[in-house]
Amino acid sequence: MSRPVFPLADARTVADDGDSLRFCSTCAFSQACLAEGMDKAQLADLHVLVEHEGPLQAGEHVFRVGDPFTSIAAVRAGTVKTYVLDDEGRERVLGFHLPGEVIGLDAIDAERYPCNAIALDTVALCRFSFPRIAALAARLPGLQRHLFRLLSRDIGVANRLAGDWSADQRVAAFLLGLSRRLAARGFSPTRFQLTMARTDIGNHLRLASETVSRVLTRFQEEALIVVERREVELKDVARLEALASPMFRTG
Repeated sequence: MSRPVFPLADARTVADDGDSLRFCSTCAFSQACLAEGMDKAQLADLHVLVEHEGPLQAGEHVFRVGDPFTSIAAVRAGTVKTYVLDDEGRERVLGFHLPGEVIGLDAIDAERYPCNAIALDTVALCRFSFPRIAALAARLPGLQRHLFRLLSRDIGVANRLAGDWSADQRVAAFLLGLSRRLAARGFSPTRFQLTMARTDIGNHLRLASETVSRVLTRFQEEALIVVERREVELKDVARLEALASPMFRTG
């Protein structure tokens, strides 16, 4: 059976940069600020903090382990991978960060970045001075709660991956996690690109890359998904959710 090829524009996450009144479609803080009754025009203080960075090309680092922590970065476009190296120089993938998501919050305590962050494709960022955004959050309870939610999300992902789950459960949870995160930013929850390599996905899920490929192939044969190179379409979300639900209850 032939497999459809998705036009790139159908699967790609493309940000709307907003204008003088509207927030960017991928703004990591817009919902929290709007919940406080503050629109973009009222946030002159916040926009003094914003520094646009990029485009960064695939392979360029946003920051490295040990760099001084002065700012958090929100992804505007593209995908950022965070990772560490063990004592033998082997890479451990911590996560993948999509448009509208924040990197660098785990550096607050030590005031140095505890991991590396690298662009997987063409990436654009907004950098926020952390001391000043922390002061703003003290005045805006909604923004403060949002920062706490961002921290707890990363903890929840780590807790999920620590469990004794099957390869099918791990891959299903990974696909659904991407779907939900993209949907929260207004992108398609059922058609998107896997901008990360199979080796990186396997590393993150604690699986061999060959296992990830076999599971994706089997999911396609069972009509759960359609995969064409790096594009994926979720065809049976209910069955994927049934597979992944124990992991999400844990996270």
